[in-house]
Amino acid sequence: MRRCACKGPSRRAHIGASVSALSLVMVLGGCSQPLLVFRGDPPAAAPRVVEEPTVTGSIEKRPVSFGDDLAEEDWRRARAALSVALDPQGNGRPVKWDNPETGLHGSVNPTGLPYVSDDLICRNFLASVVAPNRSRFVRGTGCKLSGGPWTLKRVRTASGAGRS
Repeated sequence: MRRCACKGPSRRAHIGASVSALSLVMVLGGCSQPLLVFRGDPPAAAPRVVEEPTVTGSIEKRPVSFGDDLAEEDWRRARAALSVALDPQGNGRPVKWDNPETGLHGSVNPTGLPYVSDDLICRNFLASVVAPNRSRFVRGTGCKLSGGPWTLKRVRTASGAGRS
């Protein structure tokens, strides 16, 4: 091994400067490219990927209504009365509903002014459900997004229900 007999900066300083320059190159440009690059089209025999729906695996709950004894048409008519009665632009008076095919009828009466809760328009109500052999009252709260349908919250049978 030969020793360098040249004058000037020591060999150690020269190596240190080279390492610093190499570090600068690595920092500025060495890591700017991705490690893996995938190019080309998938093979023709590859299966097509189908997008999954954004729905979670939860089971859709049955919509809350004024009771389990209401058939689908009964609840459709009662829900229409609920929408009119709870409308914040409405007059706040009771709205009646009936279904002559099943004999069920009743009314929805707002019991307070509309209010906002969690970005929803809400209104409390008292509804009656009258069947040929019994009647009951249902107390609850209806809420909706602006322009959306009313959904029932905190529905319970009110005291005072009895036979008709």
